[in-house]
Amino acid sequence: MIRPLLAGVACVALLSACNKEQSPEAVDKAQDMAAAPVGQASAATMGANMVSAYVPNAAMADMYEIQAADIALQRSKNAQVKELATMIKTDHTAASNAMKAMLPQAAPEITPPTGLDERRQGLIDNLRSASAETFDRAYIDQQIAAHNEALTLHRGFSDNESPLAAHARSVVPKIEAHLRQAEQIKGAM
Repeated sequence: MIRPLLAGVACVALLSACNKEQSPEAVDKAQDMAAAPVGQASAATMGANMVSAYVPNAAMADMYEIQAADIALQRSKNAQVKELATMIKTDHTAASNAMKAMLPQAAPEITPPTGLDERRQGLIDNLRSASAETFDRAYIDQQIAAHNEALTLHRGFSDNESPLAAHARSVVPKIEAHLRQAEQIKGAM
């Protein structure tokens, strides 16, 4: 029930933004706005209890974060944004490697995805197409949404009986730190 409602809200936001401005950046911003509630709903409902849902969502979140950080390191001129991107890339690479190392014992039947889903690929595409003037804002807005989603996913899974629950608990403080820093940067913009 929650997914259709959020999808409807996302579609209204997308249409509203597109009706106000027809520029490609307006459409990208609306897509990014629509992706946030969809991601939150997905993290809350899919990753909370099932290893088979947690692993691909956590792996894909790490992949997205690493790719987005790479783009920010190339495109941003803001030292604070670059510092955040460096921290995100380092921490999400470590988290991804740690989870992959645990999988053979904790969930040998699960193979993590090797590519992004359509929603996250759309976010990456929007970062690539953002103008120099709007890039930092787009990146920071995406990071706030993505880290809120990641917190929902990892906190929801942290009480699971799987050995991977320890991994979920171990990454929460880093994700919280990324989110705080992204919010501080947004406040200064």
